[in-house]
Amino acid sequence: MRKTPTAAHQPLAERLRPKTLGEVIGQAQLLGPGMPLRLAFESGRPHSCILWGPPGTGKTTIARLMADAFDAQFIAISAVLGGVKDIREAVERATAARDGLEQRRTIVFVDEVHRFNKSQQDAFLPHVESGLFTFVGATTENPSFEVNSALLSRATVYVLEPLGPGDLKQIVALAQAEQALPAIESVAVERLVAYADGDARRLLNTLETLAMAAGQEKVEAITDAWLLRVLGERLRRYDKGGEQFYDTISALHKAVRGSDPDAALYWLVRMLDGGADPRYMARRMVRMASEDIGLADPRALRLALDAAEVYERLGSPEGELALAQCVVYLAVAPKSNAVYKAYNAARAFIKQDGTRPVPMHLRNAPTKLMKQLDYGKGYRYAHDEADGFAAGETYLPEGLATPGFYQPVPRGLEIRIGEKLDELRARNHNAGRDPQTPR
Repeated sequence: MRKTPTAAHQPLAERLRPKTLGEVIGQAQLLGPGMPLRLAFESGRPHSCILWGPPGTGKTTIARLMADAFDAQFIAISAVLGGVKDIREAVERATAARDGLEQRRTIVFVDEVHRFNKSQQDAFLPHVESGLFTFVGATTENPSFEVNSALLSRATVYVLEPLGPGDLKQIVALAQAEQALPAIESVAVERLVAYADGDARRLLNTLETLAMAAGQEKVEAITDAWLLRVLGERLRRYDKGGEQFYDTISALHKAVRGSDPDAALYWLVRMLDGGADPRYMARRMVRMASEDIGLADPRALRLALDAAEVYERLGSPEGELALAQCVVYLAVAPKSNAVYKAYNAARAFIKQDGTRPVPMHLRNAPTKLMKQLDYGKGYRYAHDEADGFAAGETYLPEGLATPGFYQPVPRGLEIRIGEKLDELRARNHNAGRDPQTPR
C-alpha cells in the first residue's frame, strides 16, 4: 500500500502554497485592504470572474482560496487537456453538491480558458446564469480578444501583475525557512529574481532544481558561479509564452517602424536568444514589410520572403543571419502605411455600405445572351488607349464618388506613385471626369 507523501516530499510549490488570503505574496492592488478582490472575498458571496495575468502570478492559488473562503466544492478543468466531457462532469458534480444534504456551492475553475473554443465557452453560460456554479477562468491572454463576449459580460475581470523583485525575494526566504535549500549568496538571489522575471512558478521550480543539485553535490551555500554552472542555458530572462512574448515582438515592430536598426537587432536577438521560433520571426517581418513600408519600398516584402526561405533552407544558426539582414533593411527602408490605411478604410467602407451592382460596362460577357443584355457594352480596353490609360473611364459602382482610400506618402517610391496618380487624375479631369479625390 502506497503511503501518503509527507510534506517534505511534496513539490516545493505545493509546500509553499498559501493557505489563507493573508499569505498570498504580491497582487496588493487586488488583495490589499479595501481592494476589489479582497472585498469580494469578505462579502461572503462568490461571483464569476476572470483572472488575467502572466504565468506564475497566483491565478490558481486565488481560485482555490476563493473556494475555501466560501466553503465551496472546487472543480478544476484544464482547457488545454479538457473538453465538453469535463464540462458535463462538472455540471453533474455541481448539481449533486447543490442538491445534496450539505447544499454546497461549487466553483468551477478553468485554467487557460482562452484555449476553449466558442462552443465550449458557451457551454458554461446557462449554468452561470442559473447560479449552479461560480465560474472562475484563468488566462494569460487578453480576455477582450480570447473570451466570448457573452461569457465575458457575466464575469468580472481582475488583472494580476508580475511579482516584483521584493515579492520574489520573499519567496526565496520562505523556501529557506522551510529548509528546502541551503543558503544563497545575495548575487545569486539577484540573478534568480531576474531570471524568474515576475513568475513565481518559474522561481519555485528553479529553486527545487537547485535544492536537488545542491543535495547531490553536498553544497552548503549556493554561489553565483555554481548557479551559472548548474542552470547554464536555463538562465534566460525572456519568456517564450504569454504577455511578455507579445510585448517583446511589439518592441521589435516599433523599432523597425521607428527606423532604429540597432534597437531592431536588439529585440530580434533577444527573442531568438530566448527561444522564439525563427519562422515566427520571419512571418512577423513579412507583416512589417507590408504594414509599415509598403509601396515606399516594395523590395522590402521580397527581401522578407527571401529571408524566410533562406532560414527554411539553412536552419539555425546560419539562417538567423538572413533574418538579421532583413530586420536591418526593414528598419532603414523608407516608411509608408498608406496601403495599410487604405485597406482598413476600404474594409470599413464596405462593411457599412450597401451591396452596389457592378456597372454594365464592367461586367463579363462570355455568352451571346449576356452580350444581348448589354453586359460589357461600352467598356474601353485600356491597352488600346494612349499610354495604356483610358482617360475618363470609370471603374466604381454608379453613383459612388472616388473614396480616396489610397493616399501615397511623400517618401520612397511613393513619391513617384503620387506624381503618377496626380497625372492620371488630371487626364481624367480633362476628359470630363472629376476624380473627386483629395490629395
